[in-house]
Order: sequence, then structure tokens, then C-alpha cells
Amino acid sequence: MKKIILLVVGIGFNAFMYGQGTINIDTEKSVIKWTGSKLFQFDAHNGTVKFSKGTLLWSGERIMGGHFEADMNSIINTDGKYNEMLVSHLKNEDFFDVANHPISQLKIVEVFYVDYGKLSVEALLTIKEVTHPIKFEMSVEEQEQTFVFTSKFEIDRTRWGIKYESKGVIGSVKESIISDAIGFEVVLVTKPGC
Repeated sequence: MKKIILLVVGIGFNAFMYGQGTINIDTEKSVIKWTGSKLFQFDAHNGTVKFSKGTLLWSGERIMGGHFEADMNSIINTDGKYNEMLVSHLKNEDFFDVANHPISQLKIVEVFYVDYGKLSVEALLTIKEVTHPIKFEMSVEEQEQTFVFTSKFEIDRTRWGIKYESKGVIGSVKESIISDAIGFEVVLVTKPGC
């Protein structure tokens, strides 16, 4: 099965890439969707962050890695609740401190082909200059002369020093505690003919 996956994906990439070793993403079509919520209340917020740039690396018939940068100044709230106030708070030092850390990065360090169109990814995620390894699954499909990669995963924000109203912070009021988990749904769309 793994050989079939490698062959199918490899043929597609080789035909699409014309021998190139990198695939650039379309930053207008690619997006990071995020979700955060209160721990003890059904009160979730969601929104998006845009990529400033991103590249997938391949060798032979395999994706070998990648490097992506997210523009933290592009963060928005899409659920319509407390938009301006919420975004301003997310950008300040309680959360992402965007003035001092405008870019977050993801570096793919290893890729395993686990099933048809499914990849297991090991990566390094950097937020606020703090880097930790993460793992997630990513699917890939060809659409109209581009490739679309999608993944869903969660992180514990406190590992990156984002501890505002965390359950582990002494003195936090129960009703105000924010879940340590941030959910992400990432869509990477490649540029045609890259």
C-alpha cells in the first residue's frame, strides 16, 4: 500500500512540478482556522490567520519537509462575537504579543506515508520564539492542477508560554478559565505550475 501511495503521489508531483524540488503555497487560498473556548462554558470563538509564505520540499517521489510562516497581524475573529475587543486581546501580551512576535512558524521535519492520501507529519512549531515538536496527520488531494493539503490538530497553548486565564494559573476564576487547547484546521493550497 505504501508503494502505491508513493507511486500515485510521486507521479502527480513529478508531472505537476516539472522536476522542481519545491512547491510554493498560494497564500491567498491557504488558511489557518483556529478555535478557542472557555473551559467550563459553551462559549467558543473561532477565526483565521493568513500565511505570509510557505514551501513544501520534495525529493524523488516523496515530500521531505516544508517551512511555513503565519502573519500573526492577520488574525481575525469570524464568529461575530466581541470582534474588535477579542482580536485586540489576542494580539496583546496576554496571548500572542504580536507587536514583538509578528511571525509564527511551522517546519516539517519528517513525513510518513500511512495510507492512501494520508501522511503522518512531525514538525516544529514556533510561537513567540518558543519552539516545540508536534505531530499531526495530513491528507492530500489533487484539485484543478493544484494540490490541497488539509490537517486538524490541537496544541496546549501553555507550552508556548500563553498562560492567560489558564486552569494552571493560581487565582484564576472558574468562570473565566480559558481552555489550554487551541484547535487548528489548516488548508494548504499549492500554486499551479510551481
